[in-house]
Amino acid sequence: MGKHFSNHLKNLSLSGVIVSLGIVFGDIGTSPLYVLKAILSSSSHIDELLIIGSLSCIIWTLTLQTTIKYVVITLKADNKGEGGILSLFALLRKKHSKLFVFALIGGSTLLADGVITPSITVMSAIEGVSIMNPMIPVIPIVLLIITGLFFIQQFGTAFVGKSFGPIMFLWFLMLGVLGLTQLLQNPIVLKAFNPYYIVLLLSQYPKGFLLLGAVFLCTTGAEALYTDLGHCGLKNIRTSWVYVKTMLVLNYLGQGAWVLSHIGSVVTDVNPFYAIIPQWFLPFGVGMAALAAVIASQALISGSYSLISEAISLNFWPKIRIKYPSHSKGQMYIPSINWILFISCCLVVLFFQSSSNMEAAYGLAITITMMMTTVLVVYYLRMKKTSVAFITLFVAAYSVIEGAFFIANANKFVHGGWFSILMAAIISAIMLAMYHGRKVRNRFITFEHLKDYLPIISDVSEDETIPKYAGNLVYTTHANNLGDLEAKTIQSIISRQPKRADIYWFLHVDIVDNPYVLEYKVTELIPGKIMRIDFFLGFKVQPRINEYFRQVLNHLSDEGKIDLISRHPSLKKRKILSDFRFVHIDRRVIRQVDLPFFDRVALNLYYELRRIGISDINAYGLDASLVTIEKIPLTIPSQAKIPFIMRQ
Repeated sequence: MGKHFSNHLKNLSLSGVIVSLGIVFGDIGTSPLYVLKAILSSSSHIDELLIIGSLSCIIWTLTLQTTIKYVVITLKADNKGEGGILSLFALLRKKHSKLFVFALIGGSTLLADGVITPSITVMSAIEGVSIMNPMIPVIPIVLLIITGLFFIQQFGTAFVGKSFGPIMFLWFLMLGVLGLTQLLQNPIVLKAFNPYYIVLLLSQYPKGFLLLGAVFLCTTGAEALYTDLGHCGLKNIRTSWVYVKTMLVLNYLGQGAWVLSHIGSVVTDVNPFYAIIPQWFLPFGVGMAALAAVIASQALISGSYSLISEAISLNFWPKIRIKYPSHSKGQMYIPSINWILFISCCLVVLFFQSSSNMEAAYGLAITITMMMTTVLVVYYLRMKKTSVAFITLFVAAYSVIEGAFFIANANKFVHGGWFSILMAAIISAIMLAMYHGRKVRNRFITFEHLKDYLPIISDVSEDETIPKYAGNLVYTTHANNLGDLEAKTIQSIISRQPKRADIYWFLHVDIVDNPYVLEYKVTELIPGKIMRIDFFLGFKVQPRINEYFRQVLNHLSDEGKIDLISRHPSLKKRKILSDFRFVHIDRRVIRQVDLPFFDRVALNLYYELRRIGISDINAYGLDASLVTIEKIPLTIPSQAKIPFIMRQ
């Protein structure tokens, strides 16, 4: 019995490919704005080896890291069509629950590094304006664009989202054409396809290894590509990547060709991206860069909402208000996250002042995300019984590649990388406190065998000496076992002001690994008198328990299993519906004895974070006027014996 919504992978189609360009590739598609510029600014001496070697690093990074690891291998590690590090963890958590550490760190660093993405992308695009007119102030324009971008989130972005794909198609076409015009003038850069130049660069060029930190910027959008898998489907992403990668490589080669043609006059503060744009085309090129930057930022913001929503369902984040400003599938708006991102992006712009300074801070955190994803993918491959030889090769290859990128990016820590690592540490602390604190709390929630109390609850329902509390009395329960119920709930019904009702309902919510499951199961503990409903919700389904409960009641009424008409004679003859009352057990820790230090800190943080977020009542969509909150102490027993002596 139930209803199941699944997010089927979309079939390969031209429209799907175009949509993928707008949703999936915004971040990686705007990297030509700053990658080669970052390499030049990191170099004390510019020569042919630097350019050819760096281009070779870029080409093979896009091939090994983005194409093979993500597009070919990781995109297959989907959870019913959904991608991203938290979706992957949800798929693995039943057999490998301890992997939550890798998912937690990966999700935190992805969110943290994402703060710099809109800032550096918009800043790099708008800096092109100063080429046309150095008197135009860049920072105010960047702040204005970022403000507008975050402001419109509350109204929904479906109305502009439809144009993202065609705009990004033109953007990539522009990248390819601009690069090709320069490449034809100086085809020597085609030598970059030979990986031997990577070896020469790393072995002969002073501090060549550290240049990998700048090279890594060309693939920072690969993790976002995986996160957006569910929006477009595997086939559409893979097909559109062929076009995207071709245009990106052409543009990088074109920038390198221009630098080699001007090797005697090039200065490190010149951005080769704008240098290859003809003067007459510059206004249009800057405008397209600004549009692409906005689209890339929008994809990052939407991805952050999705990541937080998944984190809430997986108990990594406190419940916070989520709004749905449009009817577009998956479109959501999280006010608190939106404004935290906005303030953070503004601080990044004001603190770093230029894209060159941001480049020094960008990439360190996302390297950690990619390493965490690699660990989870290895467990996924093992779960799928992939050959040991392939897994060994995968681990060896990406331990070397990502390890090298991490070491190179670690040099960025003192140059601004500390900012994203600090943010990641704060986010990780929140996630860890929520996840571990909840587990500590649950250890001290005691359950009773419900069958021992069913006769008592039934008698309470028939005892007319007890004032009727409600026609239908509803409790939520954490008991996974159908035969169990929290001791505090039983106490609430029969001891703490005995509560007589016609029907008792126990609702249980089970967050399952399949992202879009929406099912329920009804268990009649005593038919027509004591009922339990289990809701099985995917981790991407919002827990609108009040709405779901009403639907189930209607189904049961239609099947004749319950009577929703009031049992009060004066109301029954007029067919007035029975009333409902919800009782919410609010467990508060009032005594903590003999808890280990880490458990005690996690539990305290857990309750503090829950106070900041919205209550379960609001999260479940319940009418607060119909809810009674019972604050019951969650007492943690002492393990020490108190030397208490009876006085004679």
